[in-house]
Amino acid sequence: MPQVLNTIVIEDPKLRHWSKSEYHEMAELGWFRGQRAELIDGEIVVLSPQKFEHGRVADRATEKMRELFGASFWVRMQLPLDLGPNSEPEPDVSVVTGRREDYHDHPKQAVLVIEVSDTTLSFDRGEKAGLYARAGVQDYWILDLVHRQLHIHRDPIPDPTQANCFTYGSIETFQGSDVVAPLNLPAGRVRVSELLGDRVN
Repeated sequence: MPQVLNTIVIEDPKLRHWSKSEYHEMAELGWFRGQRAELIDGEIVVLSPQKFEHGRVADRATEKMRELFGASFWVRMQLPLDLGPNSEPEPDVSVVTGRREDYHDHPKQAVLVIEVSDTTLSFDRGEKAGLYARAGVQDYWILDLVHRQLHIHRDPIPDPTQANCFTYGSIETFQGSDVVAPLNLPAGRVRVSELLGDRVN
């Protein structure tokens, strides 16, 4: 009588992706108490505690954008954007059309997103950039605290080789003395050093 050998099927372990409703339920249960967390493509990203320099520059950039955009826009600091059923990032600065009172839930789009980046520079230039490009964010800025530069990402385009299968067709890097303006507000010029709080000789 022939022997039947057991066949072992080897599979890679699967990641468990979370929905936004599950993420909110976990937050309500206190899972992230005392931590900074974001939902990015179904994965919960827990960020390092915020250093003083990160908070200082985020606050400065928020203040500057409020000066530039005025009352017709809501300039938000570290508040969620609703970018679909599995993503709810909390960018350091987001600028959305209208006033705070016009919204009854998290905005689904922004005319400008700014991330202040030190330990998360690679993540902000990779996964975060792909996420924002896929969501149609036309103007994505990274204030790079490591190199004291500003990276401006524009023209989101499909790219199957990149995170989220999207990237930005235009990426430019600006130094402290350079003057830049938001895509949605060409007259709103600001020097990079003003955002970083650096002195330029």
